[in-house]
Amino acid sequence: MTNRRDFLKKAGAAGIAGASVAAIGAPAVHAKSKIKWRLQTYAGPALAEHVIKPSIDAFNKVANGEMEIELYFADQLVPTGELFRAMQRGTIDAVQSDDDSIAAPVDVAVFGGYFPFATRYSLDVPVLFNEWGLNEIWAEAYGEVEGVTWLSAGAWDPCHFATKAPIKSLADLKGKRVFTFPTAGRFLSRFGVVPVTLPWEDVEVAMQTGELDGIAWSGITEDYTVGWADVTSYFLTNNISGAWCGSYFANSERWNELPEHLKALFKLCMDSSHYYRQHWYWGGEAKLRTKGTKMKLTSIPDSEWDTVEAEALKFWDEIAETSPRCKRVVEIFKAYNSSMQKAGRPYRYGQA
Repeated sequence: MTNRRDFLKKAGAAGIAGASVAAIGAPAVHAKSKIKWRLQTYAGPALAEHVIKPSIDAFNKVANGEMEIELYFADQLVPTGELFRAMQRGTIDAVQSDDDSIAAPVDVAVFGGYFPFATRYSLDVPVLFNEWGLNEIWAEAYGEVEGVTWLSAGAWDPCHFATKAPIKSLADLKGKRVFTFPTAGRFLSRFGVVPVTLPWEDVEVAMQTGELDGIAWSGITEDYTVGWADVTSYFLTNNISGAWCGSYFANSERWNELPEHLKALFKLCMDSSHYYRQHWYWGGEAKLRTKGTKMKLTSIPDSEWDTVEAEALKFWDEIAETSPRCKRVVEIFKAYNSSMQKAGRPYRYGQA
């Protein structure tokens, strides 16, 4: 809150100062001023150290004084659910998040975050975007929205439950109050889960006070990194998605103002961020399952979990009916997963 107040004060002071200079008629300034951006991520400070900060630090270093990106963490300037509108207005310049959480006003926003069983592994996300046409569909969707440019999508971790009580059957999920993403919550409610929306920084306390019974927001790497492994006791190995899908976005005017070499540099740093997460999460998930000491692993039998996967396909068909573009995305998911299943090991194991 203090950061938000300081941010608003500085913004107001800058506006007054600008007006005063214009009124006085300041002499022309020939020195090229540094470009400054404010970028807010969905992630809290501990998580941002991995999912974005290394790439932003690199950008600021390589930009060599021409541009500087100020990085802000979850809800620091703007609540996550208001990020899209704030970026559209130019209150902030860029965002790293999933489409679902920032309430992006496009039909494909439903596929951001965790769309149930669309992916099995984190590498599926970049393949779907770069090789199977999702890049073009996302660019098309955001091209219809004023003021915001979608830049790039990448993969994060799989979606698992971290809970206080052990989950060993679908019946154990009933009535559990769980912090999760909007679309994932809609799907999980079919199995009795009660989705709860909270500011990210309030989740740990909510687990301690009993307001929440669990979290379905990440894999085990994040549970340990952000402190959730300290307030939960069990980790369910069954997951509803192989990877979270998140993106970078920018205010269109600010993006278009950048010279081409800075656009190219920012794209390289986005790719660096995507790559870092691929190995950090993939290695962390296995390491902490086998060597972590804070959470006990539980599993729901495959015979029960198969019904969850079958229900996901019904959910896909329901989403496909919401718009022609959503139908195109679902058709790509179906064709892609069918192809991976036919390819066999190492692409897919067991049921599609």
